[in-house]
Amino acid sequence: MHRVIGETSLAASRVPVEDALACYRDMVRARRFDERALALQRRGWMSGYPPFKGQEASQVGAAHALAADDWLVPTYRSNAMQIAHGVPMSDILLFRRGYPEYTSDHDLNVFPQSVPIATQIPHAAGLGMAANYTDSGEAICCYFGDGATSEGDFHEGLNFAGVFDAPVVFFCENNHWAISLPRERQTASATIAQKAEAYGFEGVRVDGNDPLAVREVVSEALDAAREGNPVLVESLTYRQGAHTTSDDPSRYRDDSDDLPDWRTGDPLDRYESYLREQGVLDDDLVGEIEAETERELEEAVEIAESTPLPDPDDVFEPVYDEVPPRLADQRARLEEFAAEESARELEY
Repeated sequence: MHRVIGETSLAASRVPVEDALACYRDMVRARRFDERALALQRRGWMSGYPPFKGQEASQVGAAHALAADDWLVPTYRSNAMQIAHGVPMSDILLFRRGYPEYTSDHDLNVFPQSVPIATQIPHAAGLGMAANYTDSGEAICCYFGDGATSEGDFHEGLNFAGVFDAPVVFFCENNHWAISLPRERQTASATIAQKAEAYGFEGVRVDGNDPLAVREVVSEALDAAREGNPVLVESLTYRQGAHTTSDDPSRYRDDSDDLPDWRTGDPLDRYESYLREQGVLDDDLVGEIEAETERELEEAVEIAESTPLPDPDDVFEPVYDEVPPRLADQRARLEEFAAEESARELEY
């Protein structure tokens, strides 16, 4: 069986006010980070960036469900989830500048971002199996998009988790688009959540624009996973911007797709309005959160800009004991390209 939870209503009745406000604070932090990162990329500060505007509630809600010792297995669009879970903004910015994750000395169980689609899903299943073998009591939350469900790694990872009772929550953020391909062109299944049935465990759908509903559903899923029952959560949200900064979404969509307002509306605006209606948020607190976020962002950018860019040779030297001809050729081409770019800059 697969269940549907909280598709059209907020689920705040059992959430303490401080937790509800913490979700809002992290959604603001995520939105402002996304805006700043996009602006930085546009001025050549980093080579590329995958924006996540519209998906903040989904990711923040899931992050707030994690226990301190649970594992987060992220991918390239999960920056909001990482930030809400405690990863410093500067680490993510430095990753986009060519540094490995993670640069700071944080003490979090977080895997590096996976850029290849779906390759992290079998890793998460293996991590869950290891947690079983060591009886650590940890649960694993593996984040991926709807496009990842079209990859073989998705099916292999879920199959292993189901067979070996791995304590994994497979958190699929269904933002309707796999680059330019809408969900209905990816699968004939009515839902992504129902795919869990083939592997012997439960699938749940949730309104991904409601951070409190996501928090509740993922919390329950993590509890079930710790008992040896993996869960697939399908969080329904919408990608408001481009797939990456090299994408032009106007070429394949006009945002008039037949999706409900609760899914395509802005989750931050919606949640802020709700908290104001509940009398727990006002202009003064909003201003305070915005100011704190701005200070945090400025510090993160300063850390990233004051850190020397890595040497391109760092990409080649640690791979093999002796650099093979193919890799040496790649390095030579990179050095040639860098020299040409430097000469072009001097002309200006």
